Amino acid sequence: MCGIAGILNLSDYSAPTEHELTRMIHMLHHRGPDDYGYYTDSTIGLAHARLSIIDIAGGHQPIHDSDKNIWVVFNGEIFNYVELREDLIKDGFVFYTRSDTEVIVHLYKKYGLDFVKHLNGQFAIALWDKVRQRLVLARDRVGIDPLFYYKDDKRLFFGSEVKAIMPCMKQSPSLNANALDQLLTFWSPVTPNTLFENVYEVKPGELTIVEGGQVRHHRYWEWEYPVHGEEEYLAGSVSELAEELHQKMVDATLIRLRSDVPVAAYLSGGLDSSALVSIIHHHGNVPLRTFSIGFEDKKLDESSYQQRLINHLGADHSRVICSSENISDNFERAIWHTESTILRTAPVPMMLLSGLVHEHQYKVVLTGEGADEVFGGYDIFKEGKIRQFWAQNKNSSFRPLILKRLYPYLDITKSNSRAYLEAFFGVGLNEPEVPYFAHLPRWSTTSKIKAFYSESFKASLNDDAVKNIQSSFHEDIQKWHPFNRSQYVEARSLMAKYLLCSQGDRMLMSNSVEGRFPFLDHNVIEFANKLHPNLKMKVLNEKYLLKESMKRYLPEEIINRPKQPYRAPDIPAFMHDNRPDYINDLLSDNEINSAGYFDSKKVSMLLKKINAGRATGYKDNMAFMAILSTQMWHHLFIKNFNNCMN
Repeated sequence: MCGIAGILNLSDYSAPTEHELTRMIHMLHHRGPDDYGYYTDSTIGLAHARLSIIDIAGGHQPIHDSDKNIWVVFNGEIFNYVELREDLIKDGFVFYTRSDTEVIVHLYKKYGLDFVKHLNGQFAIALWDKVRQRLVLARDRVGIDPLFYYKDDKRLFFGSEVKAIMPCMKQSPSLNANALDQLLTFWSPVTPNTLFENVYEVKPGELTIVEGGQVRHHRYWEWEYPVHGEEEYLAGSVSELAEELHQKMVDATLIRLRSDVPVAAYLSGGLDSSALVSIIHHHGNVPLRTFSIGFEDKKLDESSYQQRLINHLGADHSRVICSSENISDNFERAIWHTESTILRTAPVPMMLLSGLVHEHQYKVVLTGEGADEVFGGYDIFKEGKIRQFWAQNKNSSFRPLILKRLYPYLDITKSNSRAYLEAFFGVGLNEPEVPYFAHLPRWSTTSKIKAFYSESFKASLNDDAVKNIQSSFHEDIQKWHPFNRSQYVEARSLMAKYLLCSQGDRMLMSNSVEGRFPFLDHNVIEFANKLHPNLKMKVLNEKYLLKESMKRYLPEEIINRPKQPYRAPDIPAFMHDNRPDYINDLLSDNEINSAGYFDSKKVSMLLKKINAGRATGYKDNMAFMAILSTQMWHHLFIKNFNNCMN
């Protein structure tokens, strides 16, 4: 992947200059350290920071058509560019590079705004049509590659990260209070909002079109599911559908091995990455190079499962072991790259892992991200099924006990077990038909962080977070099976805005590494979305059809191992003997009050609890991480705005 940035005059104004663009694009050097490119005319300025992967010698951007009327800068990969190129050449289009970027130019000339429907890839595209005076900002279907924009009264600015836009801001940015409130419900703001006031992101699956001084949006792709009860699901036996899925996964994986540089893969030890690595081993015809992360804390470590598959396939493997000090030492850098509040430390080890990949001189890794959303692998989907069953008889003493199978470590034999289950999992039992029913326990727990708000911050809020996200849902969502509703909400919220961003793209590109996601190939998604939910989760057996399609490759202990969510230490990562100075600095009464988001007295009480060793619960961990990361975000992007621009 790369970095892009640009400036568009919305009215009569001086032409964008290469000096302005240089200031913007150099903020993205980590995304594209290999080359810079620029285009300017009286209306538009485009800039590109290149990570050279396809057509290393000739793929310099911006790319243009033969008349130099269409100009493109592009971050990402068009995996089916080989087939597209052949078809376009048959149509008479002449290419001057071998890059995947050039197919975008000719597809636009052939199909207009529908060009994007022909792309199989992950991308953030800025296309300038000089004749129509039209800027098209396009983002891939699921939101793998980021793209942001900011508009004042004269100009529109865009970039792969907000920090590329900041040099063009006339004054220090400010926090979007409603966006933080949304994040402290859903783990991320509701698109198109960001934490930065008046800075917006191009939505996944959308075009943002700027023409005649006006901004409009066009959705070209959406997560869609069959109308439940109308027999619209895919027909076929389990074995037939498993075979079809297997072939789609092989195709999605092999097309993502297209590269002019070596490609590696992440290996977590779970089903998803193990399946990908096995496909590469059996079908890829490339050296099998894998990377993984382990933890000093054995409760979080999956190294034994990783080693089992490494031995099984004979992979050339490297592993980084992450300590608490590694996390606290790299936390500030992680927030600089996420540009966001985070509720767990999980992104930091992922940054260390991409650093290991970079050290071994790899630029591209395949990863199993997305399989849980596409095939129903998360515990939240199991919770949803159990809670739907419970909601049919809310007074049942038996039904909530099924959660024992899901979370066997819960002490539900104690006298207050019923009260505990109802308090946590019983949220929303009276409204099981709302599309976000499965998510209510998580949202409710996360929202408890808001108890730390300052009075002035609470007074600044003027938006209902849940109503806001619900208004963004597909108009047909109520017609879908409850399981599919849960998948949709997860894909549109946590996956796109957190997992693929703070934990994905930002941590990969911090070390100039491109991640590729075969499970998020739109052909795989569209196939999976047509499956009956029972083929995705059979009773409480998650990713059932995926397991059936991949069991030919994998040891039984990998196929049947209990799912272990990726986790990293939170509070313990900062409370060791060599705890960083920024903890006391950022969480001091003075800094808390200066930022104004949280109540300094409540934060002080939380710190006392932590220092006394009494903060061990999920709620305390999230509150600490939310407050610390928000204060760090404020310190980096608001308080020190002028410093970070120099």
